[in-house]
Amino acid sequence: MNRKAAPEGSGSMTTRSRLERGRGALGPALELVHTGRAPTRAVLTAELGVTRATAGAVAAELAALGLIRVDPRPAAEGSQGRPSHRLEIAEDGPVAFAAQVHADGFRAALVGLGGRIVATAPGCETVAEDPASVLGSVVEAGRRLLLETGRRCVGAGLAVPSAVAEPEGTVLNPLHVAWPVGAPVRAIFARRVREAGLTGPAFTANDVNLAALAEYRHGAGRGARDLLCVATGHRGVGGALVLDGRLHSGSSGLALEVGHLTVNPEGRPCHCGSRGCLDVETDPLAFLTAAHRTPGPEVSLLEQSRALITGAYDDPRVRGATEALIDRLGLGLAGLVNILNPDRIILGGLHRDLLEADPERLRSVVAARSLWGVSGSVPVLGSSLDHNSLVGAAELAWQPVLDDPLSAVPTA
Repeated sequence: MNRKAAPEGSGSMTTRSRLERGRGALGPALELVHTGRAPTRAVLTAELGVTRATAGAVAAELAALGLIRVDPRPAAEGSQGRPSHRLEIAEDGPVAFAAQVHADGFRAALVGLGGRIVATAPGCETVAEDPASVLGSVVEAGRRLLLETGRRCVGAGLAVPSAVAEPEGTVLNPLHVAWPVGAPVRAIFARRVREAGLTGPAFTANDVNLAALAEYRHGAGRGARDLLCVATGHRGVGGALVLDGRLHSGSSGLALEVGHLTVNPEGRPCHCGSRGCLDVETDPLAFLTAAHRTPGPEVSLLEQSRALITGAYDDPRVRGATEALIDRLGLGLAGLVNILNPDRIILGGLHRDLLEADPERLRSVVAARSLWGVSGSVPVLGSSLDHNSLVGAAELAWQPVLDDPLSAVPTA
């Protein structure tokens, strides 16, 4: 596609031929609307580098597939030229089934284009040792959501608290769930999806990788080029890097295991065999321990930690625990900044709460301990999406649709 397409009035471009020319632009056009970068047909025309008529034909085809809605809007008062049609995600369009497994249970959801969560179903509070049993319950929750909403399903995505080896799709270090090392989780999930009769392909990936992808496309990472994401949810610490729009997962899916950076050499023993890693020095259990609180069974460690930061920050022990974890986290981030030179850092889970509690302290630690932080400050932001790992899991299922909408969208 380029701007040298035949003029609309030349007679050489019928509506049918415009659509044929535009079919190759369907995927790029859908991605522009999906990520919010083409709110109007005029912007879509400019971004694709096509004629207005071709952009109109592309938008009409995506609307016919039930993916977007083309809304004619009058020009703003006092404006000149033709009004531009507004492009919106179809509210009743197809969805992806997304699920996340973590130390305190699982959650299932249906996620539409644009990263919008349509429906959710909380799952169990404990994760059994048999991944096949857990994933059977996960998929059953998704199946019920689809029946209740009557939505078409484009595919399924699963976020897990472990590195996922490529291309096998096995979990290598499910440290905070009792699954066996090397369990073929991707194959099990795909089989459960097929057995439940859900349409579309099934995917599995690390939860923080997926959170980073979601934030990059729909959240606090939009507009970044090299995005570093570090987060702690229920247990442990994970990291992810998005480079030029793509997750950097390394040669076999195991890159950015940032939880095993040492930030306190005399600290707690870590599951990896070392001591004082981010994984055990800056997660919710580390916070509760530093605040001299005994974890309770009623709610998750993350919720208990957040409640202390928001409700008891004046307690010297809580403030001291917050400052200690900020200093450890800042030290780890500084090392990552020196190595990776990102243009933005996104913090999720309890790390976002630490940032909000004392943003200047964290940013000053990163700047003081990193070469690039001193020479040019790296923006450190909190994640902006609720359930970003779920949204990221859905992105896996949406990707084939973004690549080829005509082939991947299920018929009504």
